[in-house]
Amino acid sequence: MSYTNIGFIGSGKMAGAIIKGLVKTGFCPAENIIATQAESSGLKEKSQSLGVKVINDNKALVNFSDVIFIATKPNQVIGVLDEIKPYVNSQKLIVSIAAGVSLNKLETNLLPKSRVIRVMPNTPALVGEGMSGMIGGEYASEEDITFVKKLLLTIGKCIVVETEAQMDIVTAISGSGPAFFYKVINEIARAGEKLGMDYEKALLLSIQTAIGSAKMALNRDITMEQLIANVATKGGCTAVGVDCMNDNNSETIFYEVIKNTTEKAHALGQ
Repeated sequence: MSYTNIGFIGSGKMAGAIIKGLVKTGFCPAENIIATQAESSGLKEKSQSLGVKVINDNKALVNFSDVIFIATKPNQVIGVLDEIKPYVNSQKLIVSIAAGVSLNKLETNLLPKSRVIRVMPNTPALVGEGMSGMIGGEYASEEDITFVKKLLLTIGKCIVVETEAQMDIVTAISGSGPAFFYKVINEIARAGEKLGMDYEKALLLSIQTAIGSAKMALNRDITMEQLIANVATKGGCTAVGVDCMNDNNSETIFYEVIKNTTEKAHALGQ
């Protein structure tokens, strides 16, 4: 199978982040990438912004591309699939990054035995620190999955999940997760402000501490519990804060956040 030419139906922020990652890392030359937008005006400006050719002809994009990303809003996916269906043969790989659109919906709106992969990226891809989850459809090969995973590594990190139900958990943890982390970062900063510190200074403390802690967690060779214990020495001020979190059932709070978000993601996909 060829994966030489890559097309993006939709050229919004997430598609743009992937395109820029592909070009920046040298994964794919700009001349092998094409994107579409619905509006016929502003094509030149969009092309200059992304550094690749941008058109408003989905049929031409499909004919050019070996790999076709569906990067539209979820409510536009079925209409796009109906439009391109006659031109998608077994040599084309379809990759959807539309939130909540199931493999079944994708496959049943294309020709039989179409190769389909579903991906859930997240907004930190815009700064090269994305976290994507993905799963292959019935006719996607291991080679297809390996290629798309390598492609997604140009914008951050990627995991392949075992069942499509787990994509709802991916949506909750990493798709919606940035908003949860922003809230934690902001509320820590606001607490510092209430205690007498300038908000922007408290916010910088909170943000940089989150960045450093995340990097240490990512590169750990010990358990997360041990990382906590290494900072929260017995009888120290950190231990008091951790005890406060435990007393206020932070574990239950975060479980409910992820559980409710997962259930909502599942409901939207039905």
